[in-house]
Formats: sequence, C-alpha cells, structure tokens
Amino acid sequence: MSVRGYQPSDRDACRSLWAEMVQRHREIYEDPSIGGDNPGLEFDDHLAKVGPERIWVATVGGDVVGLVSLIEQEQQAEIEPIVVSSRHRGKGIGRKLLQHAVERAKAAGALCLGVKPVARNEEAIAVIYENGFTALSHVQLFMWLGESI
Repeated sequence: MSVRGYQPSDRDACRSLWAEMVQRHREIYEDPSIGGDNPGLEFDDHLAKVGPERIWVATVGGDVVGLVSLIEQEQQAEIEPIVVSSRHRGKGIGRKLLQHAVERAKAAGALCLGVKPVARNEEAIAVIYENGFTALSHVQLFMWLGESI
C-alpha cells in the first residue's frame, strides 16, 4: 500500500469511493436520501473546492482504494474526508491516510487540525482518537423532526 498525490486519472476511482462513503452514511443513518441520486459526482465539487494538490489516494497493486483531503484556512486545517473502500477496511489504510494528512498539515504550517467523522461511525472515531485527535472542540445535538424511518 502506498499513498500518493491525486492524479486526473484517479477521478473515476475517487467518484466510486465517494459514492461508497455516501452509501455507508445512508446505512448508518438509515436514510436512503443522503447524497442525492448520483453521490459519486459530489467528488467533482469537492475536487474543485479543495484542489487536486490537497487530495491524496491510497493504492494497492495500482488500484485506488482510499482517499483523504485537507482543507486549509490560514493556520487551521481540516481533514475531510477519509474514505477507504469496504474491501480494504481494517488493514491500516485509513490510519496511513490520516497520518499522511497530519504530516501535510504540519508541513503547511497549520497550528490546529480538525476532523469531523459522522457521529455514528464508531470505527472511524476510534481510529481518529487513537491517532491523537483527543481534544473535543464542540458538541452539536440534534432532534429529528422528520418522519420516522
């Protein structure tokens, strides 16, 4: 497994990873409407927002199996998102992507680095916590007012 910078030829694989992330969120929240009709295309908006130079992919045998990106604002940065294909979870790839983003944020001069996993993704929260993200910055509570699923 290796981590390298995003290349234009990675777009379709990253779209697939994005769609897989959205599907995972749909399952976690039992809400099939999350992400719209073609969630993979949301990757294109993300790419335009953060820029290809702030996206890295994990590869195994030449195949893109994960991605991470870094949103930078002055001396603050946010890791968003970290995605690993379901076929490759539990192998340390997410951890490597997270560590890569941390190193890039340090190199960019960030003093504060955050990450916002979805609240119900306990596995991701555990990995993120184990890798030094231990300061809780805020808590936001919600009440669901829509129809029950």
